[in-house]
Amino acid sequence: MKASVQLAAAFAGALALSGCVFGNSSDREISVVQEFEGGVNPYLWRASLDTLNTLPLDSADPIGGIINYDWKTYPGTEGERIKATVYILDSRLRADGVKVSVFRQVQRDGVWTDASISTDTGPQLENAILSRARVLKSSEIS
Repeated sequence: MKASVQLAAAFAGALALSGCVFGNSSDREISVVQEFEGGVNPYLWRASLDTLNTLPLDSADPIGGIINYDWKTYPGTEGERIKATVYILDSRLRADGVKVSVFRQVQRDGVWTDASISTDTGPQLENAILSRARVLKSSEIS
């Protein structure tokens, strides 16, 4: 259980660090909509990439609205790794327009096996993405 708590703390720290760049990326924020040519909400798309920027990007489909992140191990939790998939579900900026699935594995005897993750992790990331999307939208309006 202690390793699980360490992983959650590392992931929360990474999430917090990703939030630190919110105010310093105004050049990037100015034209989110103009540069986006996908079929999903551009604010949710950009916010998803910004929020989970500490995870390595595996693939991204702006038309289908799916962002796959690859496995990452955080310092202090070398026997555990996580990855995530983000689903942008709507072309509108709505609270139910984003879904995040987080996966966790632990290494036992040199083999990675699936492990449980807190049920709050996905919704917490969804809320962080929604908050970032609102910041992006308001920066374009003002």
